[in-house]
Amino acid sequence: MENYQPKTLEELKAIRKPIRNANIEQKEQLSTLNKLALWITKHVGTMGFFFVIFVWTASWLGWNSFAPKEYCFDPFPAFVMWLFISNMIQIFLMPLIMIGQNLQSEHAEVRAEADFEVNTKAELEIETILMHLENQNKIIMEILNRLDRK
Repeated sequence: MENYQPKTLEELKAIRKPIRNANIEQKEQLSTLNKLALWITKHVGTMGFFFVIFVWTASWLGWNSFAPKEYCFDPFPAFVMWLFISNMIQIFLMPLIMIGQNLQSEHAEVRAEADFEVNTKAELEIETILMHLENQNKIIMEILNRLDRK
């Protein structure tokens, strides 16, 4: 290690790869359907979506329970159409949410990989700086020793 010559700034710049932005890379690679799946995944898990579903369900059940019989389109106790639509929403949302979660997981892996690359570069640069400092300390100590001898 005593004969180790730290890398120069030019050498570090020569081996440096440009830093990638994993967020931009991921967005550029998404298809329209994948963007839709991510949008659905992001918005279905909100209180706003819950509120819309709750109001829709309460309105549906309330109207068909308390409206005049001639205006009920899915009268009590059937609620067959409501159950059908609710099940269809669940059937379609479940795979879309899973697709969105898979895409988010892939994005997290790409971000982690980019973070690892940045950390590796930083480690090399810090190691080089430390080697420069050790060499400077060695030179300063040699100078001080020479001055003490005089």
